[in-house]
Amino acid sequence: MRLLTAALLSVVAIDPALAQSTGSAFCSTDMAQTVKNLFTLIQFGGPLIGGVIALAATVATPATPRADRKKEMKEMRNQAIIWGVIVAPLGTAILQFLLNNVVAGGASCGF
Repeated sequence: MRLLTAALLSVVAIDPALAQSTGSAFCSTDMAQTVKNLFTLIQFGGPLIGGVIALAATVATPATPRADRKKEMKEMRNQAIIWGVIVAPLGTAILQFLLNNVVAGGASCGF
């Protein structure tokens, strides 16, 4: 019985170490580079595109004669600010935290 318990404990105890080596090996793959590039694109492209849309909607609103169109442009401006400027960088920060601290071996990648 002791032998079985020791064998089971040794298997359970070495699994995290095996996961760490697999995680660090993942860092040199093309998939890890793709994830990093995607984070960079969202983190910098989201605010850039959201800011441009919000600015364009703000500039075009006074020149629009129809009230319903003005309301749509104001809503477009608000959505661009919320999703592009606030949510995109915050979402990438949350995903980076998860990948660096929750995924085994992710800290060695430095997402």
